[in-house]
Amino acid sequence: MSKPDKYVGIQNDINGGMTTIGKIIRDAWVFELIPETETCEGWNLAGIDALMDKVNKEWDKYGCMVSQLPDELRQRHERIHGEAINKARAAGWSGDHETDDED
Repeated sequence: MSKPDKYVGIQNDINGGMTTIGKIIRDAWVFELIPETETCEGWNLAGIDALMDKVNKEWDKYGCMVSQLPDELRQRHERIHGEAINKARAAGWSGDHETDDED
C-alpha cells in the first residue's frame, strides 16, 4: 500500500490530529502563518514541508521554547494546543504511546 500524496486534513488525521503534521499545523496557527480555519486538507507533502520550514523559523526566534514566547503567542499556544489535547482525549487518544520509550 502506498502513502497518500495528499494530506487528509487535521480534522481527519489519526489520534485526533496528535501527529507530527498536526503539531506543525497547530504551531502555524499559533504563529498566524495560516488561519485557524485552514486544515491543510488536500495539501501535498511539499506544501506541508514548506509550512514546517516557516514554523521552524518562527520557533528558532524563541529558542524552540514555549516559555520564551511573548505573552500573546504563549496564550494562543496554550489555547490551541490545549483545545486539541482535550478534543483528542475525548476521541480516545491518551498520549501514552509517545512516552512508552521513556522508562
